[in-house]
Formats: sequence, C-alpha cells, structure tokens
Amino acid sequence: MKLFHYLRKDGIENFGDRLNLWLWPKLMPNLFNRHDQITFVGIGTLLNHRLPQRLDTEKVVIMGTGVGYGQPLEFLPEGWTVYCVRGPLSARHLGLPIEKAIADGAVLLAQCVQRQQTKKFPVSVMPHIHHAVAAGDIWKTICQALNWGYVDPRWPVETVLSAIDGTELLLAEAMHGAIAADALRVPWMPIQTSPRILNFKWQDWCASIGVAYKPQYLPPLSRQYPPYTKGKHPRITMANYWRRCWQQNHFSGYLKNVESCLLKISRTQPHFLSSSAKLNTLIEQLEGQLTQLESDAAGDYFK
Repeated sequence: MKLFHYLRKDGIENFGDRLNLWLWPKLMPNLFNRHDQITFVGIGTLLNHRLPQRLDTEKVVIMGTGVGYGQPLEFLPEGWTVYCVRGPLSARHLGLPIEKAIADGAVLLAQCVQRQQTKKFPVSVMPHIHHAVAAGDIWKTICQALNWGYVDPRWPVETVLSAIDGTELLLAEAMHGAIAADALRVPWMPIQTSPRILNFKWQDWCASIGVAYKPQYLPPLSRQYPPYTKGKHPRITMANYWRRCWQQNHFSGYLKNVESCLLKISRTQPHFLSSSAKLNTLIEQLEGQLTQLESDAAGDYFK
C-alpha cells in the first residue's frame, strides 16, 4: 500500500504532512509492504478537487483526512474507501454519514510518544508553516526575549514532538501542533497572525474533540508575511480577520510591544484541552478503523 505524503511546491517539509511518514508505519508496520495498487491518504487537509490528480492508483484509502483547502470533491471516485474523516464538517461536505466523522489521524500520536516528566518552558509558540518560512527568525527572537520555547514546523517530527511535550502551554497557529499537544496532554491556545489561517479545518477538528474554536487574532508579525489570503471570498476573510483583531483589543498593544501582548494573552485567555475520556474514545474509534483496514487488506476486500 502506497503511503501518500503531501510535499509543498518549494520542497519544504511541514510537520503535519511529515507525520504521515512517521506515524502510520509505527501503527501498521506490515500494511505498506503489500497492495501497491492502493494509496493510503491519512493526515492532512487533502480532500479537495486536486487530490485525485495527485494519486497514481484508482484504489484509495482515506483515514482521518480533512476537507478545507481548494474546492471540495463533488463526489468520491469509484474505488475510494473512506474509513473516517477529520470531523463533522468534512463529513457534511462530502455527504458522508456522521459515523464517518471521528478525528484527525494525528490523534493517534498519543499511542506512539513516551511523554516527558519535566517541562523546559512555561510557554512555546508554533507558527503556521507560511509564517515560519516568512518570519521564523523574528518568532525565534520574540520567544527568546520571553524565555519561551520556539517550535518550528519545518523541524524533524521527533524534534517537534519533543519540543511540544517539553512545554506547559503551546500557542499554536499550526493546527497539527495543537493536535499533537492535545494528544500529549499539553494545554494549547490557537492564535492567528494573518488571514491565511483556515478557520474551517480548525473548527472541523475542534468539533471532533468537543472543544470550541476560539483563537486570539493578532496583526501580522512581519511585512514579510504573504499579504493576502487564498480560498473562497478572500476579501471577506481578510475583513473578518482585521475586525477580530480590533474586537479583541490586541491591535494597538501588539504593534507597540509584541512580547507584552503575547505574554498577556498567555496569562489571561482560555487554554484548551480535550477531556481524557473524549480523547480515549477517539483513539479507540480510530484504532477500530485501523483494525478494520488491516482485516480488509488481509482478505478479499481490495481485490
């Protein structure tokens, strides 16, 4: 079975995408040694009109994947088997029964990572990949000034996981940073520093874990940021982003002193973490789908 791994056009590796190569072989070590006529699509916001063009097999397995970027698929191609998707919004867009909405596959990190006993930082920040590329050095300088940790989504998977596990709170623009934190039982807080952050995918995942999506909106950290947003209704998205910056009263303080504003947010705004009971239920459901997939692959289902 071929393991699909999305790679950006610039060749830069992103934590959420790279997780596929790290996580699934640990969970199903024998699955990818056979059935080369099938492609396994797992972690990522990949379910859009471009996905069929990116795959070179007609038979496809979908496991914990999400809808979001690009145009939604008008229909699921013949030969595709959906074991589960990221959340209820993805299921609704694809016309799938709600039972197919479980959680993002990265939730299963809870089964593969040995948690640390000590914490290195009180707070760490993990920006979105776009903003790490555009202003990673600036983010790093800010975090150093606050004695916080900086987590770069371009780092190797194990380095990112260790950094997340070593903090008491993660401020996350990168959704899979927040998912990893939740799986490792590290409280997290969603932030946005540009309108390029896709609310839909966050809302989809948060709905799956029973947590409200309430990000803190901050103005762009640097003029080097991409000055626009993509997707549907970009002007509306940008207008809503700037309106929320003003509503949350972060705008003026942020421009005067980024460090003070971030410190205030970390101390005064709600931190998030799914309940242990909910997380365990999702893990059991995802593992049940993996067991079903292995059973199907061992039998005649894909022949």
